[in-house]
Amino acid sequence: MNCVLVGYGRVGIRTAQILDTEGHEVTVVENDPEKVERARGAGLDVIEGDGASEAVLESADLETADAVGGLTGDPEVNFEVCRVGNDHGCRTVLRISDEFTEDVYRKYSEGVDEIIYPEQLGAAGAKTALLGGDFSVLADVTEHLSAIVLVVPEDSPVVGERVVALEIPDDARIYAHGRAGEPMTIPLPRTEVEPGDRLALMAEPDVVSAVRDQVHGTADA
Repeated sequence: MNCVLVGYGRVGIRTAQILDTEGHEVTVVENDPEKVERARGAGLDVIEGDGASEAVLESADLETADAVGGLTGDPEVNFEVCRVGNDHGCRTVLRISDEFTEDVYRKYSEGVDEIIYPEQLGAAGAKTALLGGDFSVLADVTEHLSAIVLVVPEDSPVVGERVVALEIPDDARIYAHGRAGEPMTIPLPRTEVEPGDRLALMAEPDVVSAVRDQVHGTADA
């Protein structure tokens, strides 16, 4: 696939690395001179300029692009990136921040194909969204990791906590969440855990067991 990534910060760098390693065509749009040089040094095609500018984006040859990702730290810029991408028939992926309310999330989600919260998903989630993958098989893009879906029991100690704020090991990720009987999606920044919720976890096998005990309230048993 041919992917255009706007933003070459922490999320953009790792996402570009994953896509490039897997043989996809990657073009980076970035206006910071140091980041531009870093991307070029990584052997990537780079367009230097403001990603919110339609003219700059069009110079990335969106007519031949399959997907466009707005991965900067500014959601407004990212939304503009996706708007232009939509106009050119590209799959669009919008990065959000933890300041988003559910109403704002819904507003943005109407105009893009996928919204990602990379602070929770990591670059693997951004890559999966760009390629149109299913979050239920997100673990397929990583190595040496296990993925399970945990059902939150009625008496779980994590009930009432925000999904994205659960205190789990740094090398574990809750990459999807769903209410009972509803589809699983990325966890919204303000979504709280309720009994019966499903939490999709990706982590090293030994860490998975520890998080399962935490969610089930058996960590000290």
